[in-house]
Amino acid sequence: MKRIILTSFFLFICVLSNASYILIPMDLNQKDHLKAYGISYWVLNHDLEVHWLLNYRGGSFMIKDAKEIEKECTIRGVSFELIADAQSTSILTEISNPEVNMEDVKLEKAPKVAVYSPKMKQPWDDAVTLVLKYAEIPYEVIYDEEILKDKLYSYDWLHLHHEDFTGQYGRFWSGFRNAAWYQEQQHTLEASARSLGFEKVSQLKLAVAKKIRDFTAGGGFLFAMCSAPDSYDIALAADGLDICESMFDGDGTTPEFNQKIDYSKTFAFTNFTINTNPNEYNKSNIDNNNRKQKYNVTQANDLFTLFEYSAKWDVIPTMLNQNHEQVIKGFWGQTVGFDKSFIKPNVLILGENKAANEARYIHGEFGKGTFTFYSGHDPEDYEHRVEDPPTDLSLNPNSPGYRLILNNILFPAAKKKKQKT
Repeated sequence: MKRIILTSFFLFICVLSNASYILIPMDLNQKDHLKAYGISYWVLNHDLEVHWLLNYRGGSFMIKDAKEIEKECTIRGVSFELIADAQSTSILTEISNPEVNMEDVKLEKAPKVAVYSPKMKQPWDDAVTLVLKYAEIPYEVIYDEEILKDKLYSYDWLHLHHEDFTGQYGRFWSGFRNAAWYQEQQHTLEASARSLGFEKVSQLKLAVAKKIRDFTAGGGFLFAMCSAPDSYDIALAADGLDICESMFDGDGTTPEFNQKIDYSKTFAFTNFTINTNPNEYNKSNIDNNNRKQKYNVTQANDLFTLFEYSAKWDVIPTMLNQNHEQVIKGFWGQTVGFDKSFIKPNVLILGENKAANEARYIHGEFGKGTFTFYSGHDPEDYEHRVEDPPTDLSLNPNSPGYRLILNNILFPAAKKKKQKT
């Protein structure tokens, strides 16, 4: 009832304001790009429409004026401009020019957001939950039990936290097997697997991966970072095989497992080779972890470039790449980058480090849904390590790397999404 009253109040104010608009610029004039997404989500959550002006001043937002929205922008420190109806019409006319690489996408409904994350305390943070909290976008945490009970279908958008879907506990065994947090994690996951009817953690994670696959195929929006993207595809491809060494599940691996991989089951990757060495983080050669030596990558030259798509025809990748910067600082993680040699031909590369032959940001369709994979751990901490403190996003309110995450949050709200032709 409160929400209905507030929405009616907004609509009443919009009428009184003679249809003037609030323009939230997303170029270099914006004080806090990240919280600007939170404003747009907040407006959608009150059943009001948002115009996402693709490629106009960094992907700006335009909303019917209301004093409550102005007040919320001020409170959150988000830059905005008041424009008259004639000016908003002029902007939309400029955008509609077929020779201009811009588009007006109407956002209508705030997506319900879920984060797949363990309930136990982790010795690392997660970039997605950090930026959701900072932008004040609501989300709910779910994990294995909720997914196996089909509660995933209550949500529109799912983020996969730093997860190892192969059941190898992130391959932290070599460096952290004597750490209390590692031992607790293994004990908790093994107990959870047994309570849910599985003999091994790898079997539990595969069952969860299949549920997530079905959610996506049915029209869900999937987003994953760091170790989740490649470990997810590896788990699907290795269905029916044992790829865990004895320290992870008590027995050995399936003989010649690499000759038995089924790449047809994966979302994004193909023709890769699985690595079961417990002393190495990378679980396959999808992860371009040898880039330092092979391509002479340093922090100074570790950059990736966003592709520019046609806003009027390739609306989805254009939405996902909205930014005030085209060249983004690279950052490490359990999965550093995706070797382009192993990306399926129907998957779009949104951002790449061409010199290192790696993709950092990719997108594709699966059934009626979509997936977006983003490599690395923290866009504002180059080598974020276990037990390092969380990044303070109030010191990074204009982070172009974090903007890519939030583009994915608003993407499901789009009224109409044109496919590439």
